[in-house]
Order: sequence, then C-alpha cells, then structure tokens
Amino acid sequence: MPLTVIAECVASPGQEDRLRTALEAMIEPSLDEPGCLAYRPYTDPNDAARMVIVEEWTGPQALEEHFATDHFRHVERVLARILAEPLVVRRLVEAG
Repeated sequence: MPLTVIAECVASPGQEDRLRTALEAMIEPSLDEPGCLAYRPYTDPNDAARMVIVEEWTGPQALEEHFATDHFRHVERVLARILAEPLVVRRLVEAG
C-alpha cells in the first residue's frame, strides 16, 4: 500500500535559506531511490521558516530504507543544527 509522508520543519531564526538548501538537496537522491514515487519540499508563503516535504513511497519498507541512506543521515545531522523545533513526520495512507 502506498505511503504518503508529510515532514514538517521550522528553521531557527536566520537559518531559513540553509533549511531550503538542505531540503532541495534531498530531492534528486530521494527520487533515485527505487521506492520513492514523489518528493517535493514546500515553503509556507506566510512564514519562510516553515517548510514541509510531501513524499510518496511504495510502502513502509521503502520509507525505512530511505531513513538508512547516506543522504538522509546527512540531512538529519544538518537539521539537528538548524531547526527551531523537532522535525515532525506524519505517515498517511489513503482513506477508505
């Protein structure tokens, strides 16, 4: 069953550009993963510090494999230094 993920990030003051750059750097390597169907970051137009990533995966196993990749582990370390609050990851499946 496909899995949709919404990851929510809030940059610390002055770290907005670094957050955007870090998330944009994740697009290509994530889309290259066999289980990734979509991976797209968005910025809140009313608050540049807030970004979300909307991802689609073939299933939970593909997401777990994503979490083990070098590019994810790298961005996780970057986010630990630049986020104002912990990353929130929501896993969703189609209703009904």
